[in-house]
Amino acid sequence: MTFTVAIVGRPNVGKSTLFNRLVGKRLALVDDQPGVTRDRREGDAYLFDCRFRIIDTAGLEEAFDGSLEARMRRQTERAVEDADLVIMVIDARVGVMPIDEHFAKHLRRGKTPIALMANKCEGKVGDEGLMEAYSLGLGEPIPFSAEHGLGSSDLYDVIKEHMTRAVEAKASSEAFEKTEDGLENKAAPEDQDNLDEDESSDDEFEDFEDDEADRGPLQLAIVGRPNVGKSTLINKLIDEDRLLTGPEAGITRDAIAIEWEYRGKPLKLVDTAGLRRRSKIEDKVEKLSASDTIRALKYAQVVALVLDADGVLEKQDLTIARTVIDEGRALVIVVNKWDTCKDKEAVMQRVKDRLLTSLPQVKGIPVVTISALKGHKLNKMLDTVFEIYDVWNIRLPTAGLNRWLAELIERHPPPAPGGRRIKLKYITQARTRPPTFAISCSLPEDLPASYTRFLENNLRETFDMPGVPLRMHMKKGDNPYAGKKKKN
Repeated sequence: MTFTVAIVGRPNVGKSTLFNRLVGKRLALVDDQPGVTRDRREGDAYLFDCRFRIIDTAGLEEAFDGSLEARMRRQTERAVEDADLVIMVIDARVGVMPIDEHFAKHLRRGKTPIALMANKCEGKVGDEGLMEAYSLGLGEPIPFSAEHGLGSSDLYDVIKEHMTRAVEAKASSEAFEKTEDGLENKAAPEDQDNLDEDESSDDEFEDFEDDEADRGPLQLAIVGRPNVGKSTLINKLIDEDRLLTGPEAGITRDAIAIEWEYRGKPLKLVDTAGLRRRSKIEDKVEKLSASDTIRALKYAQVVALVLDADGVLEKQDLTIARTVIDEGRALVIVVNKWDTCKDKEAVMQRVKDRLLTSLPQVKGIPVVTISALKGHKLNKMLDTVFEIYDVWNIRLPTAGLNRWLAELIERHPPPAPGGRRIKLKYITQARTRPPTFAISCSLPEDLPASYTRFLENNLRETFDMPGVPLRMHMKKGDNPYAGKKKKN
């Protein structure tokens, strides 16, 4: 059982700062501007010896129509329903606002236990607001400072108390279920024999380990320009309205990670904010969102670059693709809204031409056409993601690599600039993710870049490694006679 805590409150009371404090990382975007958080973000939190799941939510708004604020409020309500404890945060420096009273009344109607926190209580400025918090009828408020961590022991006591109650309640429920099961088993003893037989057969497989589990979940970042359908794609994959979507461009601000499974394989889907050209970014929050997207891209293993079928591989798309390749990540091109595309052949030809001319350093980047809204070809997209992930993790035998190098040099020897012959002696794979190779070379500084690119392309083609970036380093071997004096 994972104990879950949801942080709620009106905008700009310090919810995201509290979230970052409890998870021990700066995951959520924080700014003085109200309403920065939109999607709910989850993370593993700790407070002394307590370990629990924490959910950061958008600011509660008085909106019940189809607006963005109303959709944010519904996301917060889902978080409250899923939580074992709700921490309602108020700003002690401002005091209790009418909207705080309204939502405190709304939360009291639910079944989830509520703890009241008066944030920003450092110094004496928040004393008056702390006293006002009693009027909300949610019990004794916790004086806290999310910015400085003051009041952590009081928060620990509250969380520990509710966590203990939840564990005791679950234990009582399990004991009751065991009692009922025992009565049923007495009534039907012949079923008990079959049950014991099934349980013993399951134990035979406990020692087997799954290679995919050892690797951990595949981290798949969904990136692209604003309003190309990134959040819609993830919602359709997990079959849940987990992320905010809508016709407005730039809804997503935080990089939200969601753990999921596809055909028994663990995945961590990362939704990111849309990336525009830097020259067009002026808003401070958008700059923070762009930085968060780049950070998510760097920590991903496979990146799905989502394109709009009406404008594929424009300049900004190519900039994003180059960033992915430069970071050494596996790349999959996903053309969304394919069902609305009128001239499909022309669009696909444009994609192939742009990849060939603008990204020649990585040949064979896979291209998948989908419709995120209707769920078309999503399985094909995920199969392609796992295929290129396996290529990204490939390890080649040293003997096979050196046979390939010897045969290639015999057919196409390296050039001899200035009349000096360049010797390529030995090759080995230094690392994976991405595949990285080291070649022992007599004059690495004189080897033309064009020949190195020739080696990469031939290596990619010979060992069937399409679509992933390769790294090839030329290393000069040590001269065993260097520094030794000639004997007379």
